[in-house]
Amino acid sequence: MASTARTITLRPSGNTFEVAPGEPILGAAIHAGLNVPYSCKNGICRGCRARVRDGVIDHCDTSFGYLSQLERDEGYALLCRAHAETDCEIEVEELDELNGIRARVVPCRVLGMDKRAPDVMVLRLRLPMNENMRFLAGQYVDILMSDGRRRSYSIANDPGIEGVIEIELHVRLVPGGAFTEHVFNSMKVRDLIRFEGPLGSFHLRESSDKPILMLASGTGIAPIKGMLAHALRKQIHRKRSITVYWGGRTRADLYLLDELTDLARSNPGLSFVPVLSEPTAACGWTGRTGFVHSALMEDCTASLAGSQVYACGAPVMVEAARSDFVETCGLPEDEFFADSFISEGDRALATAKEAS
Repeated sequence: MASTARTITLRPSGNTFEVAPGEPILGAAIHAGLNVPYSCKNGICRGCRARVRDGVIDHCDTSFGYLSQLERDEGYALLCRAHAETDCEIEVEELDELNGIRARVVPCRVLGMDKRAPDVMVLRLRLPMNENMRFLAGQYVDILMSDGRRRSYSIANDPGIEGVIEIELHVRLVPGGAFTEHVFNSMKVRDLIRFEGPLGSFHLRESSDKPILMLASGTGIAPIKGMLAHALRKQIHRKRSITVYWGGRTRADLYLLDELTDLARSNPGLSFVPVLSEPTAACGWTGRTGFVHSALMEDCTASLAGSQVYACGAPVMVEAARSDFVETCGLPEDEFFADSFISEGDRALATAKEAS
């Protein structure tokens, strides 16, 4: 490595690694095999937010919409965007749960395609013979397209005890989307595709005894479904209450409504609250209406200081929930865990907003 490489020391672990000039700190940490928190790697989800205790960093193109000036003044950075100008000490939670779980490129075969809504396809992918995949419920994979582009999708099934030979992905049709158009228009059962995974650090913190609040919009229910299956298998709901809030615009968006309703009825300790923001008269909806994170706040008769929140879905929902829960409901920010579903359109909008 060039002599201008910087040494990064993580606290409190004392682990060190080097980062090259112009290299994001997060990428270097992952390459060094360190289990630091992250998700989108695009400066939007805030999953890699950490505090620089010593040294100088360049925030580069980090949006002020996702890391405020006050946070920067207090030493915080998004490691996926930040570059090290000097040797640095960074305070960050390293995740022991990820020990032994490593991403790899896997060829797989399309085993099943279930169109659960006009714009949602549930894919089942089968790993090669004699292989299985270990992951934490909530992690994601990157589909590797033939032209080198990647598309990220959360794993929607329970990882089991020893790993799985199949994974489930929920794909929402995005008009003009290279991969989603392929899924809906030309993909067939038994097609071969490749993915890299597992990736990310979104997962259930099992060492806590706090009540669990899960919040999803649209296909953000995919990782929540996997985490919920994992929690039920391990009987976590018998010790910690679990409440799942799932929001969509119309009834068709809640494509797992019956399944989740039945789960809640048959598992004491689990509650399910579906919410529609734009219900039609024809659907006969009698449930909750409005924004999904607002529904949770309406039900919060006391502070959220003693709860854990797991949110997944559109960036606007995740950020509204984070801001309102922390600033209004007393939720400690380090008890808010999130994975923002960021399309190429989301990235373009974020870039345009920052440039304007």
